Amino acid sequence: MPARGHPPRVIPRGPILSPPAQARVDQAIEHEHPGVAERPRLRVLGIDPGSQATGYGVIDRAGSELHWVAHGVLRPTRSSSLALRLAALVRELAAVIAQYSPDVVSVEDVFVAASPRSALVLGQARGAVLATIGAAAVPVVEYAPARIKQAVAGAGRAPKDQMQRIVKRTLALASAPAADAADALAAAICHARAGPLERLRRPRSRPRVRLRDVDPQLLRWAR
Repeated sequence: MPARGHPPRVIPRGPILSPPAQARVDQAIEHEHPGVAERPRLRVLGIDPGSQATGYGVIDRAGSELHWVAHGVLRPTRSSSLALRLAALVRELAAVIAQYSPDVVSVEDVFVAASPRSALVLGQARGAVLATIGAAAVPVVEYAPARIKQAVAGAGRAPKDQMQRIVKRTLALASAPAADAADALAAAICHARAGPLERLRRPRSRPRVRLRDVDPQLLRWAR
């Protein structure tokens, strides 16, 4: 299934920068090359895995701004066997990754199903998605649905129709995307906004201070 959006282009992968740091890079480039059109940016591919349909969405983050690139839904033929459906999913997702060259893939960590068999099939589809990303050697992150909704809509239990409207407004789309594609775009938006902040939240190890390195005068004062 052909992907929607801009024609294929190859973008060199760079480090994932926080919005303030990316803004400083953009300002420096603009100062050196006034009017330059192409600026360093982070490209995020969001994926919403499903047993019947897998949504994908591609966005670019330039500084603090988010720009839509493409979105769609991968739907293997339902009448095919599970093995053929998974093979089609791998093939179509690999084509999307090759076409849009993402810097990172943000996957919705969903494992909710109505029956054990549905849960098993969904797990196999997720495995196919993760294996495809791994084969492409692209970094992958996973976010819980509630965290994605919190980051995008401000509420961890936002309904699907609300997510569709917010994604449409956030990315200035002409129309609301399909539910699966909207969830995938929301996963991409979540990482574009929260990925750098997550690294900032990680506790930094403090250097150990040895007594012999401390000024004796300071030790006497502390006593």
